[in-house]
Amino acid sequence: MAEKPKHVYDESKIKTLSSLEHIRLRTGMYIGRLGDGSHYDDGCYVLLKEVIDNAIDEYIMGYGKEVELKIEGTRVSVRDYGRGIPLGKVVDCVSTINTGAKYNDDVFQFSVGLNGVGTKAVNALSDEFVVRSYRGGEFVEASFKRGKLKNEKKGKDAKQPDGTYVEFEPDTTIFKQTDFKPEHLERRLRHYSYLNTGLKLILKYSGAGESAQGDGEHGQEACSTKVFQSRHGLMDLVMEDLAGDNSEPIYPPLHYASKMLEFCFTHTNSRYGETFYSFVNGQYTADGGTHLSAFREGLLKAVNEYCGGKFDGDDVRECMVGAVAIRLKDPVFESQTKNKLGNTEIRTGLVNSVREELLHFFQRNKQIAETILAKVKDTEQLRKELQEVKKLARERAKAITIRIPQLKDCKVHFDKARGKGKGSMIFLTEGQSAAGSIVSCRDVSTQAIFVLKGKPLNVWDLKRDIVYKNDEMYNLMRSLDIEDSIEGLRYEKVILATDADVDGLHIRNLLITYFFRFFEPLVHDGHLFVLETPLFRVRNKEKTTYCYSEAERDAAAQQLGRSAEITRFKGLGEISPAEFKQFIGPDMRLSQIEYAPKLDASDILGFYMGKNTPERKDYIMENLVVPVEE
Repeated sequence: MAEKPKHVYDESKIKTLSSLEHIRLRTGMYIGRLGDGSHYDDGCYVLLKEVIDNAIDEYIMGYGKEVELKIEGTRVSVRDYGRGIPLGKVVDCVSTINTGAKYNDDVFQFSVGLNGVGTKAVNALSDEFVVRSYRGGEFVEASFKRGKLKNEKKGKDAKQPDGTYVEFEPDTTIFKQTDFKPEHLERRLRHYSYLNTGLKLILKYSGAGESAQGDGEHGQEACSTKVFQSRHGLMDLVMEDLAGDNSEPIYPPLHYASKMLEFCFTHTNSRYGETFYSFVNGQYTADGGTHLSAFREGLLKAVNEYCGGKFDGDDVRECMVGAVAIRLKDPVFESQTKNKLGNTEIRTGLVNSVREELLHFFQRNKQIAETILAKVKDTEQLRKELQEVKKLARERAKAITIRIPQLKDCKVHFDKARGKGKGSMIFLTEGQSAAGSIVSCRDVSTQAIFVLKGKPLNVWDLKRDIVYKNDEMYNLMRSLDIEDSIEGLRYEKVILATDADVDGLHIRNLLITYFFRFFEPLVHDGHLFVLETPLFRVRNKEKTTYCYSEAERDAAAQQLGRSAEITRFKGLGEISPAEFKQFIGPDMRLSQIEYAPKLDASDILGFYMGKNTPERKDYIMENLVVPVEE
């Protein structure tokens, strides 16, 4: 038996990277996911955010009331009218890591940029990067390529007001494909405007491949200009969220704003769960943190103290839409992308501030306070009624069988808290024939199967109690063990394995709706997937090729020649267990269901899964394309 080659581990294997090399090699540490621009948190938007944050910091300190943003394809430019970077430090501020004025409280008191990394990362990850600072009629400009200085020049320009101009284009060797989506750009700029009342943000957008468009309708869309400016701060954000699915507040949003703290909230009768936005120094903290949990605690204490009750936090916040923003001198975030605040020392003070302000408001606005209490009492009563429904559902399930009849379980289960069971998965499949193929070839250690009895219920317009009244919905919830939270989730991956036909796609959408509606954290934490199975098998006597699209089928048929036999798989049950084994093995193709905030998801799911059949029919008739066969 041949000996394995020995790897030498000595001084020559130790590397010391420059800051530029480290940023380019370990991109995820600085900007999170790369992506392609289709998701709000993709890397290209993080690059943009790092540049705009500097302009926002200037506004917070009282300099510059306008920021101009221009997008031409993948080229981005940002112009602010703040103080401008000190002319002698322009190159250092955008290329030398841990360099900046954010360490000086006299210059920036409530800055988002903390570590002197932001624009350096943008510079290092850009194919081209240009910075120009104007101060007192003079300017300094520096040009970089992938983080390395190429040119620097100085001059005078008395016509240009003070401020900073930054232009960059993401490096195509790192960002393989990038497309700035106007909806993500606009959402980010709206957030900036809500958090900085009075700030004017101007977006000039020309999408990829559109800037060369000529006259006419498309040309106008290609070079659109939009202005974002808010007069009412977080109240505008809350009202926009409500307008997303035509929800009506049951009382005027309660809005409080001071130099260090701002919050706004209201209740609605047309929502399930709670929707909260949280911000620190203008930074959207998608995963919340100390400030959001402190706000929730202060809100609960105020309500209970006002009425002398002992309501649960979930009852108080049910159907609530709100936002909270704080300004903090030394915020501690959990990563460079700043998605969660970790300053535990601010909790007590923030809880007391929220509690005191709300008690003052309740005393001054007794009618609104009584409306809130009535809503909370209704929610509490509904929860108690739901508990009775839960009890009946459990008793009914026990009467039938101790085990879940539709579940074929595996041996290893996921335990997030202990870090065990990674790689475990459950396939949600339709009918016994499809399940039979998977059962015969699955790995019984890590692969479980839940068999659906036809099409599941469309739950988009239904309330939570339907989960307990419908046997299939209830059994699925029990199988996953996600009744109270996803902390008990038994499988790392929940995989939708449906046929690649119209009915299969419909079942897939019904299941996605079920999870988004009642178990949103499961989607948010990235546990929901779709199994990609081949549509075609192309083979001859020597070779078999499985194809996932018509283009792959045509290429395989051409490669294998005229004698190739082409089979179209209409359902999973048509694939033999021997063949299916490779499709759920190590080379399994999975597509992750990407999470979208309720505002975005509600628009899509409400249109396709709501009670608006005539509207959907009109949409189909207007957009249906039938290919002409030659």
